[in-house]
Amino acid sequence: MEVVETTRALQARAAADRRAGRRIALVPTMGALHAGHLALVDEARRRADVALVSIFVNPAQFDAGADLAAYPRTLEADLAACRARGVERVFLPSESELYADGHQTWLEVTELSQPLCGASRPGHFRGVATVVAKLLIAAQPHVAVFGQKDFQQLAVVRRLVRDLGLPVEIVGLPTVRESDGLALSSRNLHLAGEARGQALCLVRALDAAESAVAAGERRHAAVLAAAREAIAKAPLARLDYAELRDPDTLAPAPETLAAATLLALAVFLPRRGGQGEVRLIDNRVLRVQHGREDRS
Repeated sequence: MEVVETTRALQARAAADRRAGRRIALVPTMGALHAGHLALVDEARRRADVALVSIFVNPAQFDAGADLAAYPRTLEADLAACRARGVERVFLPSESELYADGHQTWLEVTELSQPLCGASRPGHFRGVATVVAKLLIAAQPHVAVFGQKDFQQLAVVRRLVRDLGLPVEIVGLPTVRESDGLALSSRNLHLAGEARGQALCLVRALDAAESAVAAGERRHAAVLAAAREAIAKAPLARLDYAELRDPDTLAPAPETLAAATLLALAVFLPRRGGQGEVRLIDNRVLRVQHGREDRS
């Protein structure tokens, strides 16, 4: 497995691969790799001849310095996991490589970046869009693979690629979960004890809303209330948002649900050791079935 640290060197590798007719698949990560990331790697290997993983903790997408400082960094374990999974190449740029002194160029996907995590974390998706563009320019992949747990991020990346006409296919994979249903996240490392148990309020909220829709509930407020009630049963969880949105545009869902609807959630839980909070997100697209008696 080759480790590349500069954009120019990575571009040279990509040019050689393309001349040789080899397909490249990129998996962008911030490290602290878990089974969810490795599922993305497996998909990359299925879709291409060269599986490339980038590891870069992007400071531009953190809205608080403490959150950036606390982000888990497990580089040696990450490299070992990539090697064991058959990754051909790892891109390991420094901060100065991607954000040189005097950096002043930013990309922003305006409307999709506004709601949900964008409302809670101003500037977050500007940082995401900018670093993803940099990684795509550096890696020159045919395909890039992302997880659907970060549903809004995936939507932003797809719009970025579409609007700029970038020649790369964006693939989204379903969320990988722990055995009890909690969505895998690098931030789960910061949870312990009772907070870890109460993190399950997220998947319970998704289940409650999905059950309500399956039983015929179509009222926006009632479906959302079912999700909020499940979160309220976890006293350590502080709700950031619980919203129903159009899964394509992220516009607010109508008062009566008539089509597939995204339920997006974010909560704060106490950090291990009592130092601050951990923010977790989760989502599910609720499938509204027609041809049955609906409660509306």
